[in-house]
Amino acid sequence: MSAAARRAARALAGAAALGAAGVAYAHVETKLFTVRERTVPVLPAGARDLKVLHLSDLHLTPGQHRKIAWVRSLAGLEPDLVVDTGDNLAHVDALRPLLHALEPLLAAAPGAFVMGSNDYYAPTPRNPARYLLPDSRPPRTDRPADLPADELARALVSAGWRDLTNRRDVVVADGRRIELVGVDDPHLDRDEMPAPGGLPERPGSPAASDDDLRLGVTHAPYRRVLDAMHDDGNDLILAGHTHGGQLCVPFYGALVTNCDVDRRRAKGLHGWPGARPDEPGGRGSTWLNVCAGAGTSPYVPLRFACRPEATLLTLTARG
Repeated sequence: MSAAARRAARALAGAAALGAAGVAYAHVETKLFTVRERTVPVLPAGARDLKVLHLSDLHLTPGQHRKIAWVRSLAGLEPDLVVDTGDNLAHVDALRPLLHALEPLLAAAPGAFVMGSNDYYAPTPRNPARYLLPDSRPPRTDRPADLPADELARALVSAGWRDLTNRRDVVVADGRRIELVGVDDPHLDRDEMPAPGGLPERPGSPAASDDDLRLGVTHAPYRRVLDAMHDDGNDLILAGHTHGGQLCVPFYGALVTNCDVDRRRAKGLHGWPGARPDEPGGRGSTWLNVCAGAGTSPYVPLRFACRPEATLLTLTARG
C-alpha cells in the first residue's frame, strides 16, 4: 500500500471512530436531564414572582425509569403552575408510567395541558432524512397505532389540570387569576383558535381585572398559531415540539425545527413576532418560550448539543 493510501485509510478510520464516538455520546445525552431556568418580566409592577414549570415532549416508554424519577423530582422545584405542551407518550403501554411520573406534580400544583401528535398516535420508524424536508410529516396514508389520549386527558382533568384543547379556561395559581387559551396540535392541523370570551366560571377564582396574566399554550409553534395568540393579547406563549433541534451543531444550533418557526427560536425564551419585549425592537412582541423537551422518538434515541430539559420560568414584575 502506498503512503498516500495509508494516509487515506487512517483518515477514514479516524472519521469512522469520531462518528461512532459522536453517536455514543448522543445516546448518553438523552439521559442528561436538566432544568433550564429563565426569568420573564411580564407581571404588573409590584407583583410577587410566580414560578411556572414548562414540561414538553417526554415521549415516555414504560422502561424509562431514569426519566420517570427525574420528572417526579421536579415537584421539588415547588412551581406555582405546571404547563404541559404535549407529546407525553411514545408507547401504547406508557399511560400508567406517565401518570406515575406526573403524580407529585399533579398533587403539588395547578396545571394546564394540550396534546401533541404523539399523545394521539404511536411513533413509527421512518427515514431520519425526512426531518430535513420542509414538511417532515409522514404521508397521510400511514396509520400508526392509537395512543390513549382520551384516558390521559381524563386523568389530568380529574387531578384538576385544565384541558386547553381548542378552548379557553381560567386557573388560580398562588392566589392569582391566570387566563389560558390553547389549541390542539397544529402539526396535525387540528388547531382551532377559540373565539374571544366564553371563559368558564371557576369557584374561588378572583374577578377578572386588567392585571390578569394571559398565557397561550400550543404543542407546535407554527407561525399561524403564534400570530393568533399574539393578536389575542397573551402575555406569554408556551410551546414545545421542536426538541430544540435534537441534533444540533455546536456554535450553530438547530438544523431544523420540524415546523415553520425559524431555527433561532428552536428552543429558549424569545419574542414573537419580533425581538424579546425587553430588547430593542421588541415593542409589541409577546414573550415566547419553546421548551426543547425531555425525550426523543424511540426509533432515534439520540440528542446532540441539546440536552433533554424542562423549563422553570420565574415570572417577575416588569421593570
